[in-house]
Amino acid sequence: MAEGSTSRTVIVAVIANLGISVAKIVAALLTGSASMWAEAAHSVADTGNEVLLFIGLRKSEKGPDADRPFGYGQERYFWAFLAALGIFLVGGTLSIGEGIRSLLLPEPVESLWVGVGVLVVAAGFEAYSWHTARKELKQAAAERQRTISEHLAKASDPSATTVFLEDTAALVGLAVALIALLLHAWTGWAAWDAIGSVLIGVLLIAVAFLLARRSKALLLEEAAPDDVVDPIRRRVSSEDWVAEPATVHAVYMGPTHLLVNIRATPRNDDIPAADLIARSSRLRKELLADPSIAQVTLTLE
Repeated sequence: MAEGSTSRTVIVAVIANLGISVAKIVAALLTGSASMWAEAAHSVADTGNEVLLFIGLRKSEKGPDADRPFGYGQERYFWAFLAALGIFLVGGTLSIGEGIRSLLLPEPVESLWVGVGVLVVAAGFEAYSWHTARKELKQAAAERQRTISEHLAKASDPSATTVFLEDTAALVGLAVALIALLLHAWTGWAAWDAIGSVLIGVLLIAVAFLLARRSKALLLEEAAPDDVVDPIRRRVSSEDWVAEPATVHAVYMGPTHLLVNIRATPRNDDIPAADLIARSSRLRKELLADPSIAQVTLTLE
């Protein structure tokens, strides 16, 4: 169910942003608005990024093989990192560049209400995509007993997080573009439009930084958060032959697969070695029965 809802979230985002991109490009051509061009670049970047996320989703579904004994789950982190770079390069820098160009070569706004209409309709599509991503995040956060903000910082699946943050930035960017467009038309001062374009670019770069930082942490095998590791630690410590506290480390090998390393000390030295091996082997098999655990290394000290 989680994989299906994630795919649906990404597909909804691709379809919404593709339609919005075309509408914004047409509106930018008609109005000559720098903020509208910035929003057009934003939506083109978002569309491409969500295609990258979808590629990552598909590639990560491959099971383990001789080349990747723990599966291809980390493909999702790599493609999410590329998507973050896309937001920065295509969306952020182009928007700032268009704002600077508009400051140097100001142009009057034409077909004002076409631009306003496109921005309002785009906000409706973006809001639906944002609602879909937020619904998935809220469900995942509730399963982990986290708030949405905590889940955004700790989530092991970057796909829904990326869509949610992109759509949040898109809604804020649309509001900025609409205000800048109206101010430009009412005051006749083209700098409003240019300032709006630069602000949209800065917003996109900030979102790109947050997403790239999270994807980097997952790619470099950041330790799984305490609310993921603690249940495993409690399970190990519940064994009557294990002295507390047992040392448990876990990293994500994909959005739903953990690599777990345990160092445990027997309660006393009177337990025969063969018995210890049998007990530790049983514990390891019980942990591996959890579908979220891909591998367990258990070391006795």
